[in-house]
Amino acid sequence: MKKEYKARLKELESKILHEKYPSMPIQYLAHTAFSESSANELTKTIIRFIQLNGYQAERINTMGRFIGPKKYTDFDGRERTIGKGKYIPTTGTKGSADISATIAGRSVKIEVKYGKDRQSDAQKQYQASIEQAGGTYIIARDVDGFIDWFDKFLESCK
Repeated sequence: MKKEYKARLKELESKILHEKYPSMPIQYLAHTAFSESSANELTKTIIRFIQLNGYQAERINTMGRFIGPKKYTDFDGRERTIGKGKYIPTTGTKGSADISATIAGRSVKIEVKYGKDRQSDAQKQYQASIEQAGGTYIIARDVDGFIDWFDKFLESCK
């Protein structure tokens, strides 16, 4: 992350924190440690940046889940296991973007890709459906690129 973007994030957050806690000296307010060291950290940083700018953003979880086998202790103190467990697939839309946001009144879907990660076929189909419906879909690989896109997007909305 470039230093000017880290400074911009910190400045935005400081302003919000100072408004919320006006009597607290700014150096004593707890700031977020913004990072892009993993897909999870990049996602959190992008969401926080959008929120600090006064817009709405939320993480979309499309993972299924594993329900483990049932365990109990029988009458003589032995632990028993019933079943083997099972995987329950997601009820969400296959290929959904990682972040759903509303920026300047427009629907924006943001797919976060970290390192060598690439879009799946389901994600490409989802992108096409969003764009066909008039929404905006972007792939964010780092904070710098996202903030550059964000600034240009806001300019185009004026």
